[in-house]
Amino acid sequence: MYKIITPVVTVFDRDEKPDYEANKKVIDFLVQGGVDGILVLGSTGEFTGLSQKEKSDFFHFYADYTNQRVELYAGTGSTNFKETVELSNEIYSMGYVAPMVIGPYYYGLDQEKLFIFYDTLAKSLNGDLYVYNFPARTGHSIAPETIKKLLQQNKNIVGLKDSVTEPNHTNLICRAADRHPFLSYSGFDDQFLYNISSGGNGCIGGLSNIVPEIWSDLAAAANRKDFERSIKLENLIHQLMPLYDMDSNFSLLFKKLMIKRGVEISPQAIFPFNQMNEETYCRAAELMDRVIAQYRDFVRVDI
Repeated sequence: MYKIITPVVTVFDRDEKPDYEANKKVIDFLVQGGVDGILVLGSTGEFTGLSQKEKSDFFHFYADYTNQRVELYAGTGSTNFKETVELSNEIYSMGYVAPMVIGPYYYGLDQEKLFIFYDTLAKSLNGDLYVYNFPARTGHSIAPETIKKLLQQNKNIVGLKDSVTEPNHTNLICRAADRHPFLSYSGFDDQFLYNISSGGNGCIGGLSNIVPEIWSDLAAAANRKDFERSIKLENLIHQLMPLYDMDSNFSLLFKKLMIKRGVEISPQAIFPFNQMNEETYCRAAELMDRVIAQYRDFVRVDI
């Protein structure tokens, strides 16, 4: 089954702490939009300023409020290995599918160190593990050969989010993982069709925060093997991709666009990404509105 999993935004209060009531509105918007799963406190979730306890409390909140309406994944990666292990082991009892752990950032890592990191992590966990590969944020990219070696030695490494600009990397990961029970998701929205044609399982795409209905329609069409519809819907996703480059951190922009869509939340983002010029927002809103209008026309004709 091909899936769309949302790396969800986190709504903050003025003190940059999670606003629980506002985050409920985000959850409801995504569930009603038909997404298959939610990744809590991934990169889009601006997790870096939260303490271990704040993350733990937020994971508990998400599990309680979603109440098994969607699959949940937890971004538990940290520069502190002990914290990563503790948070990862904690989320299993909450009903999460698995932690999704980004590689250590700031310090440079070669493939040997990446293997040691994920191998040690996997052997320290009481459940399954997803690797989160995001070279633009960590400065390193896990090689297909390293994934293959990890899978040979760790049955609980079961999947990967691959946020790479070169989609062939995901293809090579799928080849390396052949014959292992391994799920591969693209981290960039415009790689969905490439991903599934490579043997992957879908996308963990940030645009599903703002247009969950387009994304869930796309995943459903692919599962029905309605590739004419899939191509048309993927084209709409491609049209929205410039939103990622309109600001240095797109989380604030995405929250502002969700407000425009009727989700009653604060656009507060973490410092220093908590301001944006009005021209940028207006260009983004115009683009989103244009694509949503195309989608509604498409659905209207389809009906």
